[in-house]
Amino acid sequence: MSPLIEAIDLEKTYTDGTRALRGASFVITEGEFVAIMGPSGSGKSTLLHILGFLDPQTAGTYRFEGKELKDFQPNELARVRNEELGFVFQQFNLMPHQTVLENIYMPLYYSNVPKKEWHRRAEEAAERVGLTHRMDHLAYTLSGGEKQRVAIARALINKPKLIFADEPTGNLDSKSGDSVLETLNGLHKEGHTVVLITHGQEIADHADRMLFIRDGRLESDTTKQV
Repeated sequence: MSPLIEAIDLEKTYTDGTRALRGASFVITEGEFVAIMGPSGSGKSTLLHILGFLDPQTAGTYRFEGKELKDFQPNELARVRNEELGFVFQQFNLMPHQTVLENIYMPLYYSNVPKKEWHRRAEEAAERVGLTHRMDHLAYTLSGGEKQRVAIARALINKPKLIFADEPTGNLDSKSGDSVLETLNGLHKEGHTVVLITHGQEIADHADRMLFIRDGRLESDTTKQV
């Protein structure tokens, strides 16, 4: 299977001189469940921002579906971010006074999906995370676990190839966190590629493969033995 992501000697140096990444190289193929793990400040989030087209690298090569980042036009990058990538963050990033339904279909405002399809797509996404009974509830009335499941449903609305989950259980109790991880596991089994950012070994153990980063360097790349 051809690579979905190719990272070759990726480096990131910020304007203040901080070197957040120091030559990370790896390949992720479609359908994998990969955890990127490391302590706080190791470069995990920086790497996620590069892989998700949120911030460019300062050196090295990044290819998505065989095409280098530098060869994407701005409008094409925006389309890929919205339609082929789904993002789930620790802070949920919901509109608190909008309903679950309205939050889920937010990415459709920037897509070519006809408006008459929005409600059906949102219902499908809500059903996949077990939230059809909360569709008309305002986001601020939900529990933390429910908010994160709304965020996952929103990430799924455009049927992306790749889902990035950045510390998705960081603000949740253990029970809600387990539910979110079960949802990500289910999406992986359905064929989605999942990249999970975490600093916890117990969370990383849900993935089939782990990339461990320390001080901006990729220290290890291990695959779970079946």
